Amino acid sequence: MDNIITTNYHTHTKRCMHAVGEDREYVEAAIGAGIQVLGFSDHTPYPTGTGFVSGMRMSLKEAEGYFKSITDLKEEYKKDIKIYTGVEAEYFPEHFHKLMEFMADYPLDYMIMGQHYVPDEEKGRYVGAPFRDKGMLMDYTDNVIEGMKTGRFVYVAHPDLPNYTGSDMEEALRDSFSKICMEAKRLNIPLEINMLGHMRGSVYPSDRFLKIASEYGNDVIIGMDIHNPKHFFNNKAVKECIEMAQNYGLHIVKELKLG
Repeated sequence: MDNIITTNYHTHTKRCMHAVGEDREYVEAAIGAGIQVLGFSDHTPYPTGTGFVSGMRMSLKEAEGYFKSITDLKEEYKKDIKIYTGVEAEYFPEHFHKLMEFMADYPLDYMIMGQHYVPDEEKGRYVGAPFRDKGMLMDYTDNVIEGMKTGRFVYVAHPDLPNYTGSDMEEALRDSFSKICMEAKRLNIPLEINMLGHMRGSVYPSDRFLKIASEYGNDVIIGMDIHNPKHFFNNKAVKECIEMAQNYGLHIVKELKLG
């Protein structure tokens, strides 16, 4: 079965505790679906130094096994598919330098930014759940922008995740999304149209966001956000995400230039 896209850089593993299947199953499903470039980007462990245990990301002790598994699969399947080893990470200002120090010991090919919590997972709140605190939206916006400025992220996953429901929702979200789009354009960082969110009927991908992205002329990338190997075969969802980009005249980045 041939997919209508041939690259995906947003792929999880069961280590994040909300995905299913073995690493090898993801590779073989991607090959079967016609994917030529596969990037694994499971939720990175975050060394906060507080002993906090996350319920949505691999633990620090699982990182070695993650990188070894993907590196081994990269070699084993090199004649069939190009595999990159990445992570999906948040920019938590207080802890980001600790993350980069931790990652320096591993063969990391790339990072995508997937900001889920502000100010961080331990002390903050999930922005994908409905909230009315405008300060939380502002913090999300600032963290995404500051994260992009680090130069560490190749693109921003689900930038339209915030489910802000305040009385000034339209104005506040437009301000937030405009700032993110403007900075992404300045830094030449693609913004993701997230297939999993579309499949689930989530608040993202958002027409509101894509309209603003079209005004700034942002590049976009289709991120399948795979949590189950069978999702590689959902051509209908991929096609609909592509159509979203086309409807707003957005240029789709088909392949990232990684080292």
